[in-house]
Amino acid sequence: MPASSLLLVVACALLDADGRILLAERPAHKSLGGLWEFPGGKVETGETPEAALIRELEEELGVVTKVACLAPLTFASHAYDSFHLLMPLYVCRRYEGIPTSREGQRLAWVRPNKLRDYPMPPADAPLIPFLMDLL
Repeated sequence: MPASSLLLVVACALLDADGRILLAERPAHKSLGGLWEFPGGKVETGETPEAALIRELEEELGVVTKVACLAPLTFASHAYDSFHLLMPLYVCRRYEGIPTSREGQRLAWVRPNKLRDYPMPPADAPLIPFLMDLL
C-alpha cells in the first residue's frame, strides 16, 4: 500500500446557549464544495492543534476563545484518495463575539439531532454520534 501524506486539521463543535452546533458550508469552488462541516482548518507547521483552532475561529468567524475553553471530544481518521486526514474535534462553549461568515460561507446553528440533515464530508459525518451522546 503506497504511503499517502498525512494532513492534520482541527475542527470545533462551537455551541450556543441553546445547545446548537455551528456548521459552515464549504465554498462551491473548493474540494467537497457545498458540504457542511465543523469550523476549523489546517494546523500549520509549529502550531499546536489548539492554537490552530483559535486562529481559524478568529479568521473564519470572528470569534475569540482560549485554550482552556477547548475540550477535546474525539477525532476522525479518514483516507481520501490523495491524503490521509487526521482531525481532532474540540467542543467550545465559551467564546467572545458572534460567529459571522468572514469567508463568504453559509453558516447554520443546528440541533444535534438534526446534524444528519446536512450533507457532510466523509471525515465529519462519523463525529455526529459523539456529539449526540454529549449533548
